[in-house]
Amino acid sequence: MNKKEFWDNKYLNNKTGWDIGYASTPLVKYFDQISDKDLFILIPGVGNGYELEYLWKAGFKNVYAIDFSEKPIKNFLDRNPDFPEKQIICNDFFEWSISIKFDLIIEQTFFCAIPPALRKQYVKQTYRLLSEQGKISGLMFTFPLTESGPPFGGSIEEYQGLFREKFTIRKMEECYNSIPPRQGNELFVILEKKID
Repeated sequence: MNKKEFWDNKYLNNKTGWDIGYASTPLVKYFDQISDKDLFILIPGVGNGYELEYLWKAGFKNVYAIDFSEKPIKNFLDRNPDFPEKQIICNDFFEWSISIKFDLIIEQTFFCAIPPALRKQYVKQTYRLLSEQGKISGLMFTFPLTESGPPFGGSIEEYQGLFREKFTIRKMEECYNSIPPRQGNELFVILEKKID
């Protein structure tokens, strides 16, 4: 599941059920409240990049993204030829390193797509990539965690236990404005990096 070929095949065979074709409503509402357009923002597992496109067109110029698969990156760049190619990276998020520290990491269908065994590594990598006042904001699924996936679910209790050591949990509650197919199955989270 964390293999590049797995995700390449999903895009090549059009098996992208998670892709709603536009920026997710809860994230758009969140983005619209951000006044500082100079923030450094990262979207891991960006896919076709609808949230990235929304941010870019809203004037956020320091927005970066990373994905395992070249196909969705190409799809994004075809739609947004003015986007700086150096700010959208084809690489493994867990092996990626950059000198920039991000103010905000947007979570949208990436955490639920990685094998649950990598969740602790996700916490470490996001913590490493964030600036001192940095935070993770976005959506996480809350349906029972099973071996069948992606997507993989989880619970508030699991997520609190996972993030508590490295992050202050500012918000972790049922998302009130999910799109209809995800209603009742999403949490909106805001997790602030703790300073060592």
